[in-house]
Amino acid sequence: MNKKIFKYSISILPFFILVIVAYFGTNSQEQKLKSVEQKYNKLTEEEERVILNKGTEPPFSGKYYLNKEKGTYLCKRCDALLYKSSDKFDSGCGWPSFDDEIPGAVKKQTDADGHRQEILCANCGAHLGHVFYGEGFTDKNTRHCVNSISLNFIKEEKQMNKKAYFAGGCFWGVEHLFKNVKGVVSLDVGYMGGHTDNPTYEQVCTGRTGHLETMEVVFNPGEVNFETLAKLFFEIHDPTQSNGQGPDIGEQYKSAIFYTDDEQKQIAEKLILILKEKGYKVVTQVREANKFWVAEDYHQDYYSKTGKKPYCHFYTKRF
Repeated sequence: MNKKIFKYSISILPFFILVIVAYFGTNSQEQKLKSVEQKYNKLTEEEERVILNKGTEPPFSGKYYLNKEKGTYLCKRCDALLYKSSDKFDSGCGWPSFDDEIPGAVKKQTDADGHRQEILCANCGAHLGHVFYGEGFTDKNTRHCVNSISLNFIKEEKQMNKKAYFAGGCFWGVEHLFKNVKGVVSLDVGYMGGHTDNPTYEQVCTGRTGHLETMEVVFNPGEVNFETLAKLFFEIHDPTQSNGQGPDIGEQYKSAIFYTDDEQKQIAEKLILILKEKGYKVVTQVREANKFWVAEDYHQDYYSKTGKKPYCHFYTKRF
């Protein structure tokens, strides 16, 4: 190779290296930014203006400014939980106002103007708005002034009450030991599992209708779950007695859980397995719930009405 050409080639080599590094470096940076954005929700141009470029929506224009529904406010960009509706108040400023955040949900920093405190989503850094102190709107003396466009909202759904059915011998005692459980909405005693319509107590006591003395529990799953109720059931009667419960002998006094869905069935079977592993020879039946026939009035809340005490149901810790 000509020495002159060789010298020239060597002299421009660093330039080509810089160009290549700059090209791939920029490309890598763009790929990285693209990858980051793909993790988050796609934003409209206006949402980007506020959330990414720290803009502000016009006052009194946001969809959540006057929203009074119960629920939780989320980050529009990453769906992180930010604010509860119980902390929202109307400050008259034109933007949603909150006097508190969900712990750890937002971070605060000095705004670019050097005066205000900017609030951002702690998870993804989305711009939410600004926080102000000492205005006296609420006892917390704090106002998070947030752009509606930075938020999503999940409405609080009312918990639908559910039902559970337990048969554990004389229903008087089972009912008595369930009546003070938090989350239990109502209790009724009656009959389930048989083949006779509208059975009377006398008919059930013959053992020929196939019914078991059963308690219907209406409960709020937001306060107590089925597993907690089922554990209590196994701890207030003897699930190992096959011919009845205590001195009450007969088909109608046998132990059973009547499940209303697959989840209840699985929980009942799981608890029985746990008890068997502990050495209990559990004979409790797990059966699908069918028609529940409410017992006669004098059986309802029997021990409270009569002042008597349960004679065959006592609490024994098993779990």
